[in-house]
Amino acid sequence: MALPAGTKLGPYEVVATLGSGGMGEVYRAHDSRLNRTVAIKVLPADLSADPERRKRLLHEARVISILSHPHICALYDIGQQDGTDFLVMEYLEGESLQARLEKGPLSLDLVLRHGQEIAEALGTAHRKGIVHRDLKPGNVMLTKSGAKLLDFGLARLVTRSSAEASLDDLTAESTRLTQEGIILGTFQYMAPEQLEGKDADSRSDIFALGTILYEMTTGKPAFSGQNHATLIAAILASEPPPISTLRTMVPGSIDRFIQRCMEKDSEERWQSAKDAASELKWTSQAISKPETSPVGRKGKARKGLTIAAALLAALAVFVLAFAYRGARPHRAAVVRL
Repeated sequence: MALPAGTKLGPYEVVATLGSGGMGEVYRAHDSRLNRTVAIKVLPADLSADPERRKRLLHEARVISILSHPHICALYDIGQQDGTDFLVMEYLEGESLQARLEKGPLSLDLVLRHGQEIAEALGTAHRKGIVHRDLKPGNVMLTKSGAKLLDFGLARLVTRSSAEASLDDLTAESTRLTQEGIILGTFQYMAPEQLEGKDADSRSDIFALGTILYEMTTGKPAFSGQNHATLIAAILASEPPPISTLRTMVPGSIDRFIQRCMEKDSEERWQSAKDAASELKWTSQAISKPETSPVGRKGKARKGLTIAAALLAALAVFVLAFAYRGARPHRAAVVRL
């Protein structure tokens, strides 16, 4: 049962429902201490008594707490009220990418812009050793400041850097919650290795990024099926239709980038989200400013040489004409008596 407006969770007062799903319910609330609007995520009433679900909510809070990026939704607080565990997060105004895709494909400049933002956010998480594992349009919000990555409830800490040396408990908890052989995530955007129950790494998120970009570009899912079995078979063995067959005039560089993201073999994909973000940035600049490309520069150089040659030719003609005029013999003056 959804929390009614006016419900108090510590210093936070519920204002309205924003959405709900299998991992929790999200509400817009007012922070009375700082006089600001926040988003509160709580477990559904039927799951609040499940210790495993409560662990996962706490796990999500710990994961987000070590991430700081303009395209990742920030965590403000955690708490418990009358047996209800909740997270307090940044309130985002906009719409989910899933809702936006219901209206059709995005323009190419937005595909590249939001794709780069998502890739940069993933790059920050991956450098901390965190794999999202549930990247999908429903977990991306489109705001005035760009895309925001949400919901790290299924995230896994796969490596540890010096900055996370004190997170041994998080690593152990992540292992308990995500045992090998358990399929977690949304099938339509999962990498083949995830569907096979293998450990996911950063390249699994890159596969999901490719499926999202494909859908953003074409308005169609990269993989589909009549049921879970046929959907899984499609991801494991089939290739999505070429983008050019669904949307003409898409540059080949975009098509190639997305296809590489969705390679079945993780070794053949982009090996880091940072590289993927850099490639998207380069592609965006090349499309928006074609004159800066090598072909454009050669064309401008050829045009400049042609103009210079014409000017030199005109100058040569002028000089020769002047010289000829000066060299002509003058007739002797005629004197008549």
